[in-house]
Amino acid sequence: MKSTLEDTKAIATPTKRLAKPSIETYFLAKQREKTWRQWLVITVLILSDILLACLVWGGTAYLVESTSERGPLSQVAIVSIVPVIAVWVGTRALLGLYPGYGLAPAEGLRRQVYSVLSAMAITAIFAFGLSIGPLLSRRLIALSFLALLFLSPLVRHLAKRGMTKIGLWGKQVVILGAGQTGKQLVRTLKGEWGLGYKPVAVFDFLLAPQGGVLEGVPYGGSVNDALDSARKRRIDTVIFAMPNVRRRHVARFVDRATLYFRQVLLVPNIAGSITTPVATRDLAGPFALEIKHNLLYPWARRAKRALDLFGVLVGGLLISPLLLLVAVLIKLDSPGPMFYKQMRLGTEGNHFFCWKFRTMRTDAGQVLTELLQDNPDLRAEWEKEHKLRDDPRITRVGRFLRKSSLDELPQLWNVLVGQMSLVGPRPIVDAEVPRYRDAYELYQRVKPGMSGLWQVGGRSETSYEERVEMDTYYVRNWSVWLDLVILARTVGAVLFRHGAV
Repeated sequence: MKSTLEDTKAIATPTKRLAKPSIETYFLAKQREKTWRQWLVITVLILSDILLACLVWGGTAYLVESTSERGPLSQVAIVSIVPVIAVWVGTRALLGLYPGYGLAPAEGLRRQVYSVLSAMAITAIFAFGLSIGPLLSRRLIALSFLALLFLSPLVRHLAKRGMTKIGLWGKQVVILGAGQTGKQLVRTLKGEWGLGYKPVAVFDFLLAPQGGVLEGVPYGGSVNDALDSARKRRIDTVIFAMPNVRRRHVARFVDRATLYFRQVLLVPNIAGSITTPVATRDLAGPFALEIKHNLLYPWARRAKRALDLFGVLVGGLLISPLLLLVAVLIKLDSPGPMFYKQMRLGTEGNHFFCWKFRTMRTDAGQVLTELLQDNPDLRAEWEKEHKLRDDPRITRVGRFLRKSSLDELPQLWNVLVGQMSLVGPRPIVDAEVPRYRDAYELYQRVKPGMSGLWQVGGRSETSYEERVEMDTYYVRNWSVWLDLVILARTVGAVLFRHGAV
């Protein structure tokens, strides 16, 4: 009994002999990262934006000049690149894009688009206000900002990726909370490298992670140790990931933390229901959070439908030769129809036929029944994941189509007729509804999608429970920007076959 009590005290009171040497050694290495590194990050991002703007302006100027019947561009149009770039970079700075740490992909894309549109509006206002509008080419301005609209997110991604490879991108943060919430937070921050938050230590009031490490991040001791570390190591960001701590303790911590940390983030105890479009409200004293579900607004549904139609019409025309080629290969590879349809669940519990290119033998149902009867391991895998990793029913062409996700292209028809969306929760069958439990109420609010969070976030590596969580997150946090991010990541996942089954 005595030994058990001593073990409990050892966990409740951080053991400096065990934890301190490892955390001190870790921080000594991190101390070498000087403040100039962060300034270098900002400099690289600004220079990449300036270089992109110069290339875009020069390229569009050449295009406009060579196709215009009015002759060469005016001198004002040529030298106006300097103020235009200054306005664009200044707008991006005001929107917090230098360096842009802590911005989720959808929020980062939103701010980048706003920076382009704002800079274009400011340029037009000043041009006409200074009476130099006739000296500027409208085609030059329109084409330049249109190119920036599409290229600036790509260039920003490549710049951050390059700095990540050399260890330059990101800043140190500490996590308060070694429980399940803190563990999930550390895992998320490590996976979403674009956020730029690099956990370097975990602290807790009572709980010490097993082995003194949480998801590869060393344990540093109590909250007081966190404040000391912030002062000594110049770490300016802390994330409080202990949502079940009493309110008075949280208030006391925030008061103390603001003396040491410039940025204090709190993970609330309503994280399961909170959404990205959330705003703080001061009700003449009381503090409130305004939580919005974007998909409840008619304009949001119309915007999503417009994006679907644009993607289907433009994308369908571009890939029509590919669709024809795939259909021919299927017919040459195995007997049977080119397409396969299956009844799936849509919005409000309505059923529809989901179309795909056929990737299995025509007797796939009979083969599956025999496999599950004769092999308990395969039956357990099917019951758990509702799929087989090494499925003998798949044809040769079908295996390639699944790895490249080309088998789902016929779902463009489902999107066109309004049964599906380009992005959304994955379409499920009736047998899967019990596995969604309460999350099914959220699921049936939106149309299922050709692509979604789980397809671009691991695909076959994710468990069924994680897919349900991703579908729930998508419905609660939907925005046009999130759809655009998922579509961009879908292209990368298909090209590189990341996590394909």
